[in-house]
Amino acid sequence: MAAQRSAASPSEDVPSASSSEDVPSEDLSRLAELHGVATSYRPSPDRTVRASVTALTSALAALDIDVTTPEAVRRALAAREREVRERLLPPTVVCWEGPDSGPPAALTALPPGTRLRVETEQGETRAAADRLPPGVHRLTATAPDGRSATAHLVVAPARLPAPAGRSHGLLVQLYSLLSRRSWGMGDLGDLAELAGWAGRTLGTGFVQVNPLHAAVPGAPTDPSPYRPSSRRFPDPVHLRVEDIPEYGRVEDRERVRALLERARLLRESVLEKGALIDRDGVWDLKREALELVREVPLGPGRRAAYADFLAAEGQALEDHATWCALAEVHGSDWRRWPEPLRDPRSAETARARGELMDRVDFHSLLAWLTDAQLTAAQRVAREAGMAVGIVHDLAVGVHPDGADAWAQQEYFAAGMSVGAPPDAFNARGQDWGLPPWRPDRLAESGYTPYRRLLKALFRYAGALRIDHVMGLFRLWWVPQGQPPTDGTYVRYDAEAMLAILVLEASRAGALVIGEDLGTVEPGVREALRARGVLGTSVLWFERDWEGDGRPLPPEQWRSDCLATATTHDLPSTAARLTGEHVELRHSLGLLTRSLAEERAEAAADTGEWLAVLSRLGLLHGTGGGHGTSQEEAEIQAVHRFLLRTPARMVGVWLPDTVGDRRPQNLPGTWDQFPNWRLPIADAEGKPVTLEELAASPRLHALLELMRPA
Repeated sequence: MAAQRSAASPSEDVPSASSSEDVPSEDLSRLAELHGVATSYRPSPDRTVRASVTALTSALAALDIDVTTPEAVRRALAAREREVRERLLPPTVVCWEGPDSGPPAALTALPPGTRLRVETEQGETRAAADRLPPGVHRLTATAPDGRSATAHLVVAPARLPAPAGRSHGLLVQLYSLLSRRSWGMGDLGDLAELAGWAGRTLGTGFVQVNPLHAAVPGAPTDPSPYRPSSRRFPDPVHLRVEDIPEYGRVEDRERVRALLERARLLRESVLEKGALIDRDGVWDLKREALELVREVPLGPGRRAAYADFLAAEGQALEDHATWCALAEVHGSDWRRWPEPLRDPRSAETARARGELMDRVDFHSLLAWLTDAQLTAAQRVAREAGMAVGIVHDLAVGVHPDGADAWAQQEYFAAGMSVGAPPDAFNARGQDWGLPPWRPDRLAESGYTPYRRLLKALFRYAGALRIDHVMGLFRLWWVPQGQPPTDGTYVRYDAEAMLAILVLEASRAGALVIGEDLGTVEPGVREALRARGVLGTSVLWFERDWEGDGRPLPPEQWRSDCLATATTHDLPSTAARLTGEHVELRHSLGLLTRSLAEERAEAAADTGEWLAVLSRLGLLHGTGGGHGTSQEEAEIQAVHRFLLRTPARMVGVWLPDTVGDRRPQNLPGTWDQFPNWRLPIADAEGKPVTLEELAASPRLHALLELMRPA
């Protein structure tokens, strides 16, 4: 997900989502507010748009609130007001560590004389006034009048430590990084190889990759890494099969040779014949190989490690593997399965799991093998001297047909989808097709699924990028079957979401980077900064939006951010400098104005930035040691500018190092452009292997600039 403007950029008026005939009643509006459902939103500082009755009633219905009649609304309102008035504690209470952090407001509001008792994660019983260890504990309050209540008590460090010094790193979509060993798409062996080489040779501090979450199988599989089946478990399509210890002991060597030959043909079809990355073809091949690997018995040590993994992952892994096994039989849309199987806790599902136990074990084994290679990649990165290592990406949500949506149904808002409201850049809004988590169920559980998700990812991440980090505060809910204009924001307990994030990141010793591009409500960036969560700054959007709109001088950039020239959703730097991104959008019929107007605006924007680079003495011109072209000189100048900023982390889009012209994803397209299926290529569109990247003079010239002085 990416938005292509600053939060403070000028915004045109947009049509209201509601009309004079669609005005919520006072009772409905009050009920919505008490449940965190917004009754209006502001697409720009000077404009407020009222949410429609449809938006409010749909969101409330998804929270199991009866709003079918005015009388039902009045009853629900009275019940909610009574609940808020009479409860001693909210479901989850947050306590920040540190001398500057006062007591939680929920505790200061308790009646005088209320007794508090805490049962810690470690099994101890403590007084609330004691110094409590970080964790998610159980808090019990007993009031003088005999009322009692329990709540989850989150104790978290006040903030995450800042990165130690400045680091630079590479940003890459892993599937696009093919080596001479990969089977048609980049894999975890390639990631480890890239990290080991870049850390030792280039002095890089991190490698950021796309989400590696498990995909929903299909024909074809949705190639987007941002609509996964599960965010909790990684996709085994990323496995380097030859690196699995049991692979070398497969007895049928003839089949192994045949698989390797098919892998070679699949790889060469991309690298030499210009074919797109065929994820399904790669998975068909790897699955066949993994079935052979599975026939090899695990040794005692490996068997014990696998058993430990099964025990640690517990019900979540069993659910995920069960969904995978059932999907092989009934298809990947669980809503079309026989009705009893749609319930992960039904007796029929338990019986089916038993009947498919061989397949359940297979998918559990794949999760373990993939987890092990992810952990190994991080270990290689750190051993190569990387201060951070691998930066993983957490997608904002999951596919409605996938494993998480099936296994965690009670946590998802039925009939709703996450998206974005209309604004000056997209008057129709956006529907991302991802079911949102229910804030009430999360709070009641002490954020259990969120905690477990983060814990799993931090196991092998030096840092975690949170896609659309604003979703920790609020999400735009779109009713199923309605346009995005009929949506509204639903608020989450941002303090609790942040506390869990900081708690799990601190336990892992990891950094957190929030993708905070686009429309950001006031106070969000400040709240993230206060907790040590880094932001994201992209050069082309860093302008003085509250002033003259000109490029922001480097010294005025924020320091607590990852600064880059581009992202996977944006044109490459070469395409932007040459204007080829405009030509691409024109060829696909995506422009809303004439080609001449778009060209002129793009040229003016680029020209303004080049003038800044020249004025700062960063544009050194041509004549480098390997015959630096004007384009290369300009790309180098862009990165010299990033180094002039105080940003703690500076990222280089790996395709920029060889002049790739194509974006990995072109927002607004589905089948018009090969999103998520392109290998890294040079300026002429010829795919470039990992080995060729490592030997590229152009890459070395650019990355040499990034080294610490």
